[in-house]
Amino acid sequence: MKRTLFLFGSIILSCLTAFCQQLNNVIKSPDGKICVTVTDDNGKPQYAVKYGDKVFIQPSLLGVVTNHADYSENLRLKNVNTTTIDENYSLPNIKQSNVHYVANEAVCKFYRDSANVLDVIFRVSNRDVAFRYLIHPAGTHLSCTITKELTQFKPATGSTTFLCPQAKPMGGFAGTSPSYETSYTLDDAMGKNGWGEGYTFPCLFKNQTNGWMLVSETGVDGGYCAGRLLGESDGTYCIGFPQAGECNGNGTVSPGISLPGKTPWRTITLGNTLANIVETTVPFDVVERKYEPSKKYTYGKGSWSWIIGMDASCNYNDQKKYIDFSAAMGYQSVLVDALWDTQIGRDKIAELAAYGAKKGVSLYLWYNSNGYWNDAFQSPRGIMNDPILRKKEMKWMQQTGIKGIKVDFFGGDKQMMMQVYEGILSDANDYGLEVIFHGCTIPRGWERMYPNYVASEAVLASENLHFSQDFCNREAVNACLHPFIRNTIGSMDFGGSALNKYYNADNKHGNHRVTSDVYALATAVLFQSAVQHFALAPNNLQDAPSWAIDFMKNVPSTWDEVKYIDGYPGKYIILARRHGDKWYIAGVNAEATTLKKTIDLSMLAGAKKLMIYTDDASLNGSVKVINGKRKLSISIPQNGGIVINTAE
Repeated sequence: MKRTLFLFGSIILSCLTAFCQQLNNVIKSPDGKICVTVTDDNGKPQYAVKYGDKVFIQPSLLGVVTNHADYSENLRLKNVNTTTIDENYSLPNIKQSNVHYVANEAVCKFYRDSANVLDVIFRVSNRDVAFRYLIHPAGTHLSCTITKELTQFKPATGSTTFLCPQAKPMGGFAGTSPSYETSYTLDDAMGKNGWGEGYTFPCLFKNQTNGWMLVSETGVDGGYCAGRLLGESDGTYCIGFPQAGECNGNGTVSPGISLPGKTPWRTITLGNTLANIVETTVPFDVVERKYEPSKKYTYGKGSWSWIIGMDASCNYNDQKKYIDFSAAMGYQSVLVDALWDTQIGRDKIAELAAYGAKKGVSLYLWYNSNGYWNDAFQSPRGIMNDPILRKKEMKWMQQTGIKGIKVDFFGGDKQMMMQVYEGILSDANDYGLEVIFHGCTIPRGWERMYPNYVASEAVLASENLHFSQDFCNREAVNACLHPFIRNTIGSMDFGGSALNKYYNADNKHGNHRVTSDVYALATAVLFQSAVQHFALAPNNLQDAPSWAIDFMKNVPSTWDEVKYIDGYPGKYIILARRHGDKWYIAGVNAEATTLKKTIDLSMLAGAKKLMIYTDDASLNGSVKVINGKRKLSISIPQNGGIVINTAE
């Protein structure tokens, strides 16, 4: 009898142990809404993700293949170690200045025979799932090359996509692609692969049950390559490494790491609405600072002549006018674009820097990134790719009082190119210089990783408005995409908010804006970058509405909080940003019919007076002051905008 009871008790204990182990395979968010299940089905690591009762990621493969071993099969999930992450951090140059990050972390240990060969580290917060691999040494091997990553994302059946096709390498202007500057496809079906090369991050999906999901990556540095998303005909997406032809065919597509070694984070942001997508901070939550700032970096607004005047405007007299213009606007900088070395010269740049300093205006200088990876003629060339010349140049900039650099025309996403980005950032920090990248990859947590990093373009930005009337015609459509996709994961240097009617210095011919002046004000709020070089021109002091100029003088470029209000990618967007104790609500509409909404103004509840900038049906803008209220009915015509903020 006693033996029978003992056996019965052993069976119960065994069942309970198995049940607990099964529970450990399920990682939940602190609020319990996100549920990640990790398994080793048939020896293959897999995961699945639900948000509430909705499936967002169907069972999808995990694993990597190295030059020494295949860590995607014949593995057993032996145990899961869980902890809670609870930390606060501050960053003045992202969408939210103070972040409280809480997540459950699970280290899922996969074994082959008796050896722990691979860990998959998951972090699950209330709106995000992030995971990466920890590869353990294999025998005597303390290094490896990762030849393939098996990571899959299988969205729920029937999901639609909002994706940006990856361009083929060495195409576009002077062989400078891919540079994350292609047009999105909207509400498209799954089962495609872009132009044959997959899609650039971030990638937005709409669940058939009206949920939303954003897939991206973060934490990429010189120790790895950047990735893309490859689409398969069955609706599965997987991680792709760079294309072989990038960087003029030079460099490997397979990243090499020392062992034990960690890969970058793959991120999935989930929500029943777009609020979690717009407000996510996951690119910064899971990364760490790589070096200390050499000084306190400051941010602000500026002007640049190139967007209106093109290459010809890069001369001493015009740049002096733009310094005067920035000073009149209360701006902190002027961006001196390409060809300054030949059309102005270093001695005259030093004069401009000294002239600007007297007016409280600093200079950013443009540089071509290139060594062998592009054919762009714009100079200065052959400096930022060479560590010796780069440091010499940066020392001159430091002595001259230059505030920062804009480096353009990068060659791709290979590990060697990530090392170029990191080298520029690290060296620039040594000389107290801020860095903006153009013709480049997206930032991947870089605001937190590199304290002197400011922003990246990595989008079809304002220059296309100068080059294409069709792009002008679609300006509002694109503005209704970026707050949901590109700008969610990092600072976006768009260079917009033009008040010229035409993209030409005389403001009389060339491509013309179809958007309103209020739209221009709204995008100054909608597009986030700690340094904003707006597409304004000195003539705007005379020919633009005074209320528009006054707004552009006072609008902040750094924000303490963001709140999603309403919107749909490519159709319309309404969101709010807070700077200090002052809120700005901004919206634009791309649809043919006038957008009519009633919005909640509870965040402005303490305001006695509100400033409202609106457009009529003919896109004639105006501003009025009204008494504070809890709700407000608004109308935004196509290509128009609205801005609401507290009156002084």
